[in-house]
Amino acid sequence: MTGFFSGIATAMITPFNADGVNLNELGKMIEFQIDGGADALVVLGTTGEPATMTDAEKEEVIKYAVNKAGGRIKIIAGTGSNSTAKAVAASRLAEELGADGVLAVTPYYNKCTQKGIYEYYKAICDAVKIPVIAYNVPSRTAVNILPETAERLADIQNMAGIKEASGNMAQVCETMRRIRGKMDLYSGEDFLNLPMLAIGGAGLISVASNIAPALLKKMYTLVTENKLKEANEVQDFLLPFEDACFVEVNPIPVKAAYNMIGFDAGVPRAPLTELEEHNKTILLNAIKNAGIKTYD
Repeated sequence: MTGFFSGIATAMITPFNADGVNLNELGKMIEFQIDGGADALVVLGTTGEPATMTDAEKEEVIKYAVNKAGGRIKIIAGTGSNSTAKAVAASRLAEELGADGVLAVTPYYNKCTQKGIYEYYKAICDAVKIPVIAYNVPSRTAVNILPETAERLADIQNMAGIKEASGNMAQVCETMRRIRGKMDLYSGEDFLNLPMLAIGGAGLISVASNIAPALLKKMYTLVTENKLKEANEVQDFLLPFEDACFVEVNPIPVKAAYNMIGFDAGVPRAPLTELEEHNKTILLNAIKNAGIKTYD
């Protein structure tokens, strides 16, 4: 299927405090994203640190985000697992809680075959009626959705797209060729946002848009208006900031960035650590250079 969403989806962090999830602050972040022009929000994606959260916390986040959004913006829940049964159960729960769709990362660590990848996504799609987006990020999972597998997935009725973060633009182009018109391609790699849109990507699922949703939306809009020169200018402007968002492993920098711009994002949960001091300087300067107000 195509057309589930187009534009900017922010891969949201999860703000924590001493009591667990800081729902009040999550609400402020959701409003910030809506005001910035985001079209969808991904909660409990990799950036949201679900691996360190309890089942109760994850349910709480989906329920809160759906209620807070109130239909103003699509809520997509991260439900992937290295267990097909757990991914299916999480996807069913997300649907019951009112999520508009789910984003399921490939089964990590197990290193299943391409057939295993197909059967994993088919099981999820068969279990729910809402749209399902596959998430390909082999640098984290050690599993790569090959273009021919993406083509097979595109024939599943509620398979809505693939978030591509392989970093291999040749593979992305071949995947786009095979799925074009059957399911959507979303950029999952902020450095490659513009080229993925230029080959027909439907939108972005972005980490950097946690902090700069309006700038990412501006670039997307320029591409849709065929103003590639202007879009390239925005992308060139954004690249140093996007680079700083990954100065350490995601979501360590973007969580620190939220704190720098006036939110109470807390700190990452162990085994992730706080951003190191020398990298805080790099990140802070990049945010300022992008014209974003800070509270340092």
